[in-house]
Amino acid sequence: MAKGTILPPEWKTITDHETGLSIRQLTNHKAHSHHLYFTNPGWYDGGKRLLFGSERGNRVNLYSIELASGEITQLTDLDQPPPPAETSFLFASVNPKRAEVYFWHGRDLVALDLHSLEERRIYRAPDNFLTNMTNVTADGKYLCTGLYEDLSSKFTIDLLHGYVGFKEYWEAMPRSQVLKIDVDSGKAEVVFEENYWIGHVNTSPRLPHIITYCHEGPWQQVDNRIWGLDINTGANWMIRPGPEGERVGHEYWFADGEQIGYHGHSVNNEPFYGSIRYDNTDKVEAPFPADSTHFHSNDLSLVVGDGSRTNPRLMLWRFRDGAFEGPKVVAYHRGSFQVQITHVHPRFSPDGRQILYVCDTSGYGNLYLVDTPDFDSLPEAS
Repeated sequence: MAKGTILPPEWKTITDHETGLSIRQLTNHKAHSHHLYFTNPGWYDGGKRLLFGSERGNRVNLYSIELASGEITQLTDLDQPPPPAETSFLFASVNPKRAEVYFWHGRDLVALDLHSLEERRIYRAPDNFLTNMTNVTADGKYLCTGLYEDLSSKFTIDLLHGYVGFKEYWEAMPRSQVLKIDVDSGKAEVVFEENYWIGHVNTSPRLPHIITYCHEGPWQQVDNRIWGLDINTGANWMIRPGPEGERVGHEYWFADGEQIGYHGHSVNNEPFYGSIRYDNTDKVEAPFPADSTHFHSNDLSLVVGDGSRTNPRLMLWRFRDGAFEGPKVVAYHRGSFQVQITHVHPRFSPDGRQILYVCDTSGYGNLYLVDTPDFDSLPEAS
């Protein structure tokens, strides 16, 4: 199919057998479909449309769904570069100031106009580097991303399908860079680099000059997971340093663009959840009952998680009086967590009214959307 092809709605409404909630299954195709990574909101056109990647036709392309009608539009028509530089729309990001999305196609960074569907290459990563997450600054002027040294000739790498080579990459201390790239001119500036595996570059949704990145690797072994960076000055700093052996990760920005949410386990393997301002002030942490795999929230008041392989449920926690209540069950999603694009990765819509997630209950990854339920109406997780 060519870009611009319009497909009929595939959606259907299902009823969760544990909670009785109605859930809208947005896609239904014999190929994996997935939303963007949970740190990157895929809504655009005033929240009327949602981006997703799909492997239809044995190719990986970007699509959008009109949320009022269910109508699907194919936005790209691309070939698939071979590993380890294959295209992944998990890494795509939307410009908050104009209708444009950015994604890696191999080592080419492509800008796509979401109205005209015109594409333009704005940057090409060096051949000796691999690409990673993209994020756009709050003013819409720069795309920020991380690159790390391509070590695929030294050991087997398949990070998107089972984290193959994950520990080896961390041990190798690859040369890594954080770039800011002008979305109009394509001018790129390396604002920070070091010999440590850098991943998850995330821009503040309010402060154009502040981003976070992480030191990638086994959480309990990295020197510090969350780092802050001023892309104007190059100044960098640890965010929420902790004791050796503690595990912290899956950091993301709250909607206010100043607080960062995260979860982890203490040195005694006790789960906790917390938030902290990017300058290491206003730290709040509390024990997190039942734990989960991935989390998202727009602030600290209500957190959604996706359970685990042994407890594949969508769940909610409420923060009240300094402690977390719950979890309460939203749905039995039955996702496998088998590969990155079928990780459930739940996230709230920007207005908090809905929860978007992916699961492969049918054998294929599909997108699901549920209205955020009243916390007190939900059953307790067993």
